[in-house]
Amino acid sequence: MKIGLQIPRFHWPGSPRNIGTKLAEIAGAADDAGFDSLWVMDHFYQVGQGYGAPEEPMLEGYTALAYMAAVTRRVRLGTMVTGAFYRHPGVLIKMVTTLDVLSGGRGILGIGAGWYRQESLGMGVPFPRSLMELMGRLEETLQIAHHMWRDDRSTFEGRYYRLEEPICSPQPISRPHPYILVGGGGEEKTLRYVARYGDACNLHLGAHPKLRGYTPRSYENYRTRADRIRHKLEVLRKHCEREKRDYDEIDKSVLSPMEVSPEALTPGEAVEMCRELAEIGINYVIFNMPNDHEITSIEVIGEEVIPRVEDM
Repeated sequence: MKIGLQIPRFHWPGSPRNIGTKLAEIAGAADDAGFDSLWVMDHFYQVGQGYGAPEEPMLEGYTALAYMAAVTRRVRLGTMVTGAFYRHPGVLIKMVTTLDVLSGGRGILGIGAGWYRQESLGMGVPFPRSLMELMGRLEETLQIAHHMWRDDRSTFEGRYYRLEEPICSPQPISRPHPYILVGGGGEEKTLRYVARYGDACNLHLGAHPKLRGYTPRSYENYRTRADRIRHKLEVLRKHCEREKRDYDEIDKSVLSPMEVSPEALTPGEAVEMCRELAEIGINYVIFNMPNDHEITSIEVIGEEVIPRVEDM
């Protein structure tokens, strides 16, 4: 099992003045602790849902990843997850390629359909007019990623996007292309896109009842985790069969809040959570931690959790 760290908030004691130095400290600590990946949200406003009001500090995701690439050595870097319609796909793929090249092959394309209407309209980004358009733009973006990453310069002509001559030079260092994680559990389309285009799916685990400050829905997701996740993975398996894709080559990941402290979970409880998820079929857990800025929590995960879950 692999463990990743998502950094979803930047509203720490001393922010905004210390955001840069603290972010570098968190990234360096995760790199040293053995986390497989580092993630930031791809949002322009904070998202609520226990993470903060819209006006609280939020960094642009790809700028933040490039900054963290410069202060780390081995950890992979991605957004959890990019809203597909926020940037023109050709520009987005060029950005992820640049991240991959400058980091020495550590770039990740984490992508989903997008949902946050308030920030979209607030920043002047047209919000898709229908669910069909939302999902269509996601699929075409995934198609364009594969098109550009096989160095195909022929015209891409889709319903929503046309790229006349999509030159992507230099090509990514990652082979055959940067890792593609598709976020979301939509059974008809999103999980089909995972089977057709992705290297990983990502589902929400929800919040453990010992954690405080999350939404009722998040606690309900955790309570129903076993049956819900097994069902989603079975849907993914069926899509893989239809797409002639090897189900076992796709990483099955979840995103989950985590706090290791005397007031929340012990390292042993975090390990037990991972063990249960492994039995369900998950092999990749991405934590976000409200106390990540204290660094100790990252070190504890590195010392007492990661070594005990690597062989699950």
